[in-house]
Amino acid sequence: MKTYQAVLYDIDGTLLNTVNMNMYPLLRIIKEELGEERTLDDVVQFMACPGMKVMEELGIRDPEATYQRWVRYVNEYEEGATPYPGMVDTLEGLKQLGVRQAVVSSKMRAQYQIDMVGNGLDKYMETAVLEEDTQLHKPHPDPLLECLRRMDLEPSQVLYVGDTPSDSRAAQAAGVDFAYATWNGVDYGSVDYAACVLTAPGQLLALFAPEN
Repeated sequence: MKTYQAVLYDIDGTLLNTVNMNMYPLLRIIKEELGEERTLDDVVQFMACPGMKVMEELGIRDPEATYQRWVRYVNEYEEGATPYPGMVDTLEGLKQLGVRQAVVSSKMRAQYQIDMVGNGLDKYMETAVLEEDTQLHKPHPDPLLECLRRMDLEPSQVLYVGDTPSDSRAAQAAGVDFAYATWNGVDYGSVDYAACVLTAPGQLLALFAPEN
């Protein structure tokens, strides 16, 4: 595989295990607002969407107030965001190798503070392009292109790591190579564009580690 100068990451389902803490509160919202009982499998596709887009897709009558309630439920959920096993060692290892790192995510900045800063992962990131930073969101390429602009890099110089078809399509549209992270065990549908498939965070570090 070619050498990259930087690795860009999605957050939810890639850096941090946040599926349960986001989706079970969403099931609660659906029950309260729509009177419907759904399952985790019914809603996991919303993990890749900005929060207000989820409200729109569900047809919530008062989306702003309901979204704020969802955020409260998420932050009250006992099982908070946690780095995937091996993730911290991978980020530290890439840092030691001089690989630049950044985040491109649909997460809102306030939640970034809780999830990323709260877990100490922000210290590895040169910048973070979040929901508020672009008008269009993944699978549109704008968030990735904004990150490239901030870091003064060309698409060919970076690898984007994500876990959803939306991440893959955004990378393809931006002309960026995509690493498909499958360690969260959630099937969001087929990914057609990927330079590599990773089953554990340590495999990412191995891509950059000098040969023995």
